[in-house]
Amino acid sequence: MGESGPDSPVWVLRSLFAWLALVAGVMLPLPGADAVAALAVTTAMLLGWRDLRPVARMLLVLMLLAALAAAVLEPQALREGVRNMAILTALIISVILLSAVLSRSRDLASLSSSLFAGRSLTRYYSLTFGTAFLSIPLNFGAVGVVAALVADRINGRGHSAGTRNAARATLRGFAAAPLCSPLSISVAVVLTFLPGLEGWQLIGMGLPVAVLFLLAGALFREPESDESEVLEARTAGVGPWLRFTGLIGVICAGTLALSAGAGLSYPRAVTLSCLSVVGLGLAWGAWRGERPAPPSLAPASNELVIVGASAFLGALVSALAEHHLGAGLALPGWGYPLAALLVPWVFYAAGMMGFNPILTGTLVGALLGPIWPSSAIQALGLSMVCGWAMTGVGTPYAANVLLLERFTGYPAWRTAVLWNRVLAITVMMAGGLLAALLTLLLT
Repeated sequence: MGESGPDSPVWVLRSLFAWLALVAGVMLPLPGADAVAALAVTTAMLLGWRDLRPVARMLLVLMLLAALAAAVLEPQALREGVRNMAILTALIISVILLSAVLSRSRDLASLSSSLFAGRSLTRYYSLTFGTAFLSIPLNFGAVGVVAALVADRINGRGHSAGTRNAARATLRGFAAAPLCSPLSISVAVVLTFLPGLEGWQLIGMGLPVAVLFLLAGALFREPESDESEVLEARTAGVGPWLRFTGLIGVICAGTLALSAGAGLSYPRAVTLSCLSVVGLGLAWGAWRGERPAPPSLAPASNELVIVGASAFLGALVSALAEHHLGAGLALPGWGYPLAALLVPWVFYAAGMMGFNPILTGTLVGALLGPIWPSSAIQALGLSMVCGWAMTGVGTPYAANVLLLERFTGYPAWRTAVLWNRVLAITVMMAGGLLAALLTLLLT
């Protein structure tokens, strides 16, 4: 194999350092654990340089330069960045591991196939709501699972209105997760930088928006003929759905118990809940004689850079803003509703330039969170997740859009910009207006 192949020493080291970052991130109460986690994940990033996308390389270089500057000029800000990096890196690794373990489930294959059953409208809603449901624990893994089924239809029957609508439904289903999934990185980032906002408040506001977004998507699809688009699929039955729903319930209950009951931060609560399910999944496989090996984390270099570097830079900006701008900084009264209205467009514009919403979210949260009126903090959170979600469905550089392109061959620019532009703009306008109105009423 080549230097960066799965059997190469570099590949193995990348995975080992990522695992070390996870272990250190879980042990954060111990002195120095955050520094170990940050150093370990940075080493994994550097070892994976050859596999990084241009945007990820830019983020990594920017993070290293910012770390050097902070070490000299603002050591306290550096410590905040390192800790935040360790927390969110552990979170994304735990979600990646959960996706890898659940992807081996026979129930998942049955559920995914059953999403293609029914007439055109039923099939569209099954795919879009089903992908949103799968995205709760699987994150990007849900796009890979459903997109693989779309690709199978394309390979067997060719391109058609049905496969194009299936691609639309897959993207839109995943885009609903940042609005309301308790395991989404968007929710974790927003709650990290808006400490006055509770998880139930954010999810409670995002869930109705997500449902309306998924329902409205049927208006923005290609006409199909039910007679010509016959897609055979197996019905999963009640058992797989109940087991999968129960698993999601266990993760969410564990997160709530650890965050509300044990007082852990939301990202750490999600991390520990996901890792508990990962451990149970591996133990269950071993009991059945499958001898499951822990997944390699070497392929996750881009995700580690995007999450880790964005978390570090966001915390750095937050600490600098708090230290140098002062507590007296504030926008004029009309500035807060205007900011709530414009935040989704900031996410979207940055996404069109290739910036991941994780970076945008950390910077927006770091700059606006400390100065936002506490009585209207949920309005800022809603505005942020609306922008985050529409960046994921309407910009061509989003990771899930590129993943869909890899499976189906539909160009990222077409699927994101041409197919979803009007829908994304409509949701951003509605979400921004709602956030602005809430800000106006609550301040």
